[in-house]
Amino acid sequence: MATAHRDRHQQTVPVSDRLGVWLMMALTLVTGIVDAVGYLALDRVFTGNMTGNIVILGMAVAGADDLPILGPAIALGTFTVGAFLAGLFLRRRPTGWTTAVTAELVLGAVLLGAVAVLLAVAGPDRPLAVSIVASSVTALVMGGQAATARKIAVKDMTTVVVTSTLASFAGESLVAGGRGAVINRRFFAILVIFLGAVIGAALLVIHPGVATALAAVLSLAVAAVGHLRLRSA
Repeated sequence: MATAHRDRHQQTVPVSDRLGVWLMMALTLVTGIVDAVGYLALDRVFTGNMTGNIVILGMAVAGADDLPILGPAIALGTFTVGAFLAGLFLRRRPTGWTTAVTAELVLGAVLLGAVAVLLAVAGPDRPLAVSIVASSVTALVMGGQAATARKIAVKDMTTVVVTSTLASFAGESLVAGGRGAVINRRFFAILVIFLGAVIGAALLVIHPGVATALAAVLSLAVAAVGHLRLRSA
């Protein structure tokens, strides 16, 4: 009975140490980078922020500003598929950082690397189909990342959404006051996704493949560090 209780406890204890927070920050940075690439270089498609795609689709259906429909719609679908497959793969694993989490993040890094190669080979005059494939695969990876982050369970670290984080920061942290009311993980999550977008947009001057390659390297680094330092099973 004691062993069973201990096993259940281990399955529900989230990764809460400082390293876990910083690794989730790095994945949030990745989201900012790939969203900048998707929106600015891949026909105005958000690859991590699905709220943005839904809004774009709504406006596009209304015929506003010649907004794209196909790219955001496919990205929305592949993000959902990525989250579903990751959730299916991880559902029987304990909460926290496991070998399965590492495998999921490594796969995502490999796919982002493949997207970077695709963009580099296609060149600046790439056809629309290439942009849609690139944005769709990236969204697939981000869906998997979002589901994986939920499984790792670092509080307030979703890696792909900051709207709820901003609401928590303003409605809870600031209201509570005190020493950590402003400088806390919620604040930094918002700042980091902003910085990711800045970095992604800046690297577009070189090539969108460079920004995507950076996202792949960061994802792989997170997987490696997490596997070595935080893995519990």
